[in-house]
Amino acid sequence: MIDLLLFLVAAWAGAQNALAGGGSFLILPTLMFAGMDARAANITSCVALFPAQLATGWTGRALASGANGLSLSALFGISVVGGAIGAVILLITPPDFFARLVPWLVLFATLVFAWGSFFRKAGGPEKPLSANGAALMQFLISIYGGYFGGGIGFLMVATLTLAGQNVRVASATKNVLAGIMNASAVAIFLFSPDLHWRHALMTSVGAIIGGVLGAKLLNHVSEKYLRIFVVTIGALLTIALFYKAP
Repeated sequence: MIDLLLFLVAAWAGAQNALAGGGSFLILPTLMFAGMDARAANITSCVALFPAQLATGWTGRALASGANGLSLSALFGISVVGGAIGAVILLITPPDFFARLVPWLVLFATLVFAWGSFFRKAGGPEKPLSANGAALMQFLISIYGGYFGGGIGFLMVATLTLAGQNVRVASATKNVLAGIMNASAVAIFLFSPDLHWRHALMTSVGAIIGGVLGAKLLNHVSEKYLRIFVVTIGALLTIALFYKAP
């Protein structure tokens, strides 16, 4: 029964990610409902969603590019190193401490998602972010991505547009970089005893199927209402996590 629930939620989350983002808001609490502590659920979710992220990044790789003098290869390297650092920090974080931290992380991710969806102005600034500034921001985002990951898409799009990319190129670039930073985190998490393989496999299959269906529905579903749905789920999850926090 739990496996079926995970598959269905992951399919919805995969479609949600393809259409508007925020699928992790659905998967994390479902894995916790399956009996995992917050850290194990976060690790399992990261591994489970990786194949779908990789496929998404590969599909749009032709549009991905560097930003304001910072090459795509440099962004790759920064993302790999930052993701690995974040993953290591997560593994050495005591589960009880991470459980207390998760409500704040979800709150932060929800606020970032809401800002990126409804309040961020389109178009880059008159004076773009420097190459060094973009490198530092991507490094910090990558550490956060390896540690938790919620809201990294909007954080990267915001940084890349500040560095001079248009939104379409920034979206393609962040999809590639998300897969890259999670690749280093997943490579570390594969050896963690907190990784629940059966749940990860079921979640991964559901997310891939949902992502494919979501991509096909991209031009037929209102993105605005989907984003409202994600923010609502994030807000409710934040309240529930704070209520249940140790």
